[in-house]
Amino acid sequence: MRMLRMMLAASSIASCCVFAVNAAQAQSREAEPSTKAANAEFAKSLPFNDKADFDDARRGFIATVPDALVTGPNGNVIWSQKPYAFLQRDTPPATVNPSLWRQAQLNAIHGLFKVTERVYQVRGFDLANLTIIEGDSGLILIDPLLSTETAKAALDLYLANRPAKPVAAVIYTHSHIDHFGGAKGVITEADASQGKVKVIAPDGFMEHAVAENVIAGNAMGRRAQFQFGAPLPVSETAQIDTGLGKALSKGSVSLIPPNDLIKQSYETRSIDGVEIEFHLVPGSEAPSEMIMYFPQFKVLNMAEDTSHNMHNLYTIRGAEIRDGRKWSKYIGEAIARYGDKTDFLIAQHHWPTFGNERIAGFLKKQRDLYKFIHDQSVRLLNHGLTSAEIAERLKLPPSLANEWAARGYYGTLSHNAKAVYQFYLGWYDANPSNLNPLPPAETAKKQIEYMGGAEAVLKRARDDFKAGQYRWVASVMSQLVFADPENKDARALAADALEQLGYQSEAATWRNAYLLGAAELRGAKPPASSAGANAELLKGVSLDLAFDFLAVRLNAVKAEGKTIVVNWTFTDSNQTFVMNLENSALTHTAGALSGNADVSIKLTRATLDAITLKQRTFLGSIATGDVSIWGNPLKLRELFGLLDDFAPDFAVIEPKKGQAE
Repeated sequence: MRMLRMMLAASSIASCCVFAVNAAQAQSREAEPSTKAANAEFAKSLPFNDKADFDDARRGFIATVPDALVTGPNGNVIWSQKPYAFLQRDTPPATVNPSLWRQAQLNAIHGLFKVTERVYQVRGFDLANLTIIEGDSGLILIDPLLSTETAKAALDLYLANRPAKPVAAVIYTHSHIDHFGGAKGVITEADASQGKVKVIAPDGFMEHAVAENVIAGNAMGRRAQFQFGAPLPVSETAQIDTGLGKALSKGSVSLIPPNDLIKQSYETRSIDGVEIEFHLVPGSEAPSEMIMYFPQFKVLNMAEDTSHNMHNLYTIRGAEIRDGRKWSKYIGEAIARYGDKTDFLIAQHHWPTFGNERIAGFLKKQRDLYKFIHDQSVRLLNHGLTSAEIAERLKLPPSLANEWAARGYYGTLSHNAKAVYQFYLGWYDANPSNLNPLPPAETAKKQIEYMGGAEAVLKRARDDFKAGQYRWVASVMSQLVFADPENKDARALAADALEQLGYQSEAATWRNAYLLGAAELRGAKPPASSAGANAELLKGVSLDLAFDFLAVRLNAVKAEGKTIVVNWTFTDSNQTFVMNLENSALTHTAGALSGNADVSIKLTRATLDAITLKQRTFLGSIATGDVSIWGNPLKLRELFGLLDDFAPDFAVIEPKKGQAE
């Protein structure tokens, strides 16, 4: 029984989670003359003499631990800034875009910082920030990071430098795992379930915390490797940042369910003497998200709706498109409601902004950034431009382009513009020749044939590489690799072109994707397995979602002509489901059981979870009486024999081997 095992692994990875790092590093090349020239020219285009962000990022520093080192129980490194020591140099190497180098330097600043009286942040101890509000007798913690180990280390750093107080409340700003995965590092589940500690989250949090990446989770998990660059080594020619923060911590992930939900657009809570006004902003950066204002401290926490970079309307790991119009509207509402009474602006990534006038300017630029991307992309698509044409043409106005916080370190103007196109018009560009094209490998073979064969293509591509035309070389070499994946010259030139594109990329996400693609073309193997399921995340998966995921694993060819009906009864929750296989589709309904079932199963959710976590077996649970079964058990075995297992290391930069049926 493997109903949820893969789903939980994929869910934890794809949102922002942990990969086993592949230590093998293919030999990197130096920056080509064209890349050196491009990066040198780029350095002239932005106000690098403006050091205000560095002042803000260091303001209020209290203490840290050497290299922000966090280790696990066996001495394994969960988190460390030590590999990034090379970022201390002022002058970037030619292998890094100078703007990205600056962002990577800012994200390397770590420690405990005072924002204002009773408001503190621990930054640089994980991808996100831990915000700490001092109540009258306890602490209010906002977003306990990705891993339990880093969350505990962050709280320990605070407690080592401030008066000790118990945790009174934990607040999750939104449903991405880097903002709640460390919960068990700062509180216990018993304290939450008994109401001793308030755990507050926006409405819909539990559903979206586990559901966003479940159905397509395996694909998202593999793609996330390219976005975050986790399999890459840390170096000047490899991973240096993610844009939002340095990297993903490698600890254990937990989920403590909230015991208090914010359900109205605006709600006020008084927690341990601290008044907080919550504002729901669903469908902005996350499906379930909220910002908050602290009137006593004149602090506005924008969660992840504003940050010191352009964020994603589309994340290249894959997710639902985010609505830039709605996102901009929420920022505008925050300006109208809190703008004239905010002296300290914080968020759950990056560093604060100080002073009412600067905050107002920052928020307006963030508001207008997402509205510009939305409106101008829609304007151009209404002129008939395709997504690729819009992405190539669209440029930010100087008032935004010269703003550091509008630079595309995480999202990019290019792929965000394409996201707006997809949001309204989908994948099809209306050109009938693109309505039903050949699959990639077949297309590639024909294109290479029309170009005169592999040798002719390689000869021309080498000349284009020397001329610095890396985008074209990467594209045409990808065609040759798909036509002939064993062509070593094509793989080498494709890798070289991707590498130079990575060296020039201002976006950390694009750099990571280019450089991981280059590494795999040169023979580096993706991680063979991903993070497995754990009990904390498993309990957040509804049975309805579990059965939905089971259905997408059904191999339709193998299931052709088969009909199977299964009754499921969960004795602890009094839930019943009928699962029906027919017409190569697996459906389920809750409620009354079928009188014509081939097999009926009775068990508890805890037993199902234990089987999923491989703590016990299905047959063993039958033997111990924890699972009761009636009817034909061979039908259950037959059903599970029709389900696919998804390989987490499927090919991306070359044709799939053993294509799925």
